[in-house]
Amino acid sequence: MRFESLLRPLLLWTLGVLVSLPPLAVAEAASPQVQAQAYASRATSSLLLLRGEGFQNSHRQRLENDIQTLAAAVQSLPQSSDALRASHLELVTQLRRGVSFGPSEDNVPWGYPQELAKALREFLHAARQLAHAGDSELSAKVEYLAVQYLSRSYIGSFEIAREQPDTYLGQDERLLVPAVDQELATLDAKADPALTKLRVRWEYLKAALSDMNSKSNTLQSVSGRPFAPITVDRHSRALTQQWMAQSR
Repeated sequence: MRFESLLRPLLLWTLGVLVSLPPLAVAEAASPQVQAQAYASRATSSLLLLRGEGFQNSHRQRLENDIQTLAAAVQSLPQSSDALRASHLELVTQLRRGVSFGPSEDNVPWGYPQELAKALREFLHAARQLAHAGDSELSAKVEYLAVQYLSRSYIGSFEIAREQPDTYLGQDERLLVPAVDQELATLDAKADPALTKLRVRWEYLKAALSDMNSKSNTLQSVSGRPFAPITVDRHSRALTQQWMAQSR
């Protein structure tokens, strides 16, 4: 009886703590391994934006900041691997190559977009190997979609990992948009009002990303409207920033 009388207050206290936590604090929104993936795609998007928008200083600085953020994320991972370290080095090398060509597209080797895409995919794959089963990949998926969108907007189709159709690395908007949509639909916006703003932002992104038309080689949107890379980039980054902040 004495043991039960001591245990009851402890159980009530534990339940009280769990109830007081926001929904995503119990199920971590983005693990460090997934955040590293999101940062890698962000850095790649920053290079595409830098090249596509004429080498503006603000975009150059953002790319450098993203490279440093990615390095810090890789450094702080609870575990690493030779594949991750090698692929991180290769990705940074390709990002800096993309700057070294200068703003003229005539100076960019024809095979560079494929080399950049390969470097990103290999880093993402290596980081995924260190992640835990069940980790939410929502932020990584959204940033990967942004890379695909900016790539189609500025340099041509992004080459996904077609040998991995069951992972987000081998998928485009036709599978990734419904996957993100489904995950967001399971969240309780009433319990966390911040999710309402996140969902509103996603509704815009969903419309733009679904219009990407990856199945076509014509680089024209489904609707025929011009691509909006700057806006998609801004909303993607804001959405994933809010999502990843839920896990801190």
